[in-house]
Amino acid sequence: MAEYGLLGRNIEYSFSRGFFSKKFERERIKARYINLDFESIDGFMNWFNHQNDLHGFNVTIPYKETIIPFLDSVDPVAATIGAVNTVVISRQGQLRGYNTDQYGFTESLNRWNPKMPKKAIILGTGGAAKAVKHALTVQDYDGIQLTRQKLSIKDLNDQKHTHSAFVLKNYKDMTPEIVDHYSLIINCTPAGTFPNINEAPEFPYHAIHSGHYLYDLIYNPEKTEFLKRGQAAGAHIKNGLEMLELQALAAWNLWQKAH
Repeated sequence: MAEYGLLGRNIEYSFSRGFFSKKFERERIKARYINLDFESIDGFMNWFNHQNDLHGFNVTIPYKETIIPFLDSVDPVAATIGAVNTVVISRQGQLRGYNTDQYGFTESLNRWNPKMPKKAIILGTGGAAKAVKHALTVQDYDGIQLTRQKLSIKDLNDQKHTHSAFVLKNYKDMTPEIVDHYSLIINCTPAGTFPNINEAPEFPYHAIHSGHYLYDLIYNPEKTEFLKRGQAAGAHIKNGLEMLELQALAAWNLWQKAH
């Protein structure tokens, strides 16, 4: 029986296994989807090299970037993003990395509000944030990407030379005047994910108003503390469930083309 799975760490809560298991049952597909919960990428690769049933897998925190050196090839879009969330295993056993997060986010965002003002603040700098940043840049958005790390001289010099549409700043640099300039605010951090549901990214929530759109990539809980605070301020809110479903179906299509 063909196997698919989700590679990550501490992923018992994950959406993917339930989503694909229901899909397989509903469509009478002879396959199963498993959690590939490993403490290290090396541990996963050691397991992978001693099995023969896996046809493809999704990748989540914290392996979206660290999986790349172990792949035989990477799709150009995923290479540009610098993060992989879907791996296709060819009939010859070769691993090719893709990023369907950027597709899922783009489709979900455009279904929500296709006329969204193209000014955004991205919270976070991990693999998911990289996919969101790419998706927004392709659609001619510009804005700010927030990091908790202290910006070094190298970071500032790199920004000057890369001409990114998104300027890297610290959370502490955010003021009500800056927040008011950007309509879309996307949480790409794990802050607020179950079971830590009372957590929220550090942000001047008092600056949020009815003209803002808050998108949280988290789907569990359905309404995170980030979204609750936005809603209380009158903002429009949306969680990441639709994005996850869209990226999962895109991953499934990639796996089917390879077999």
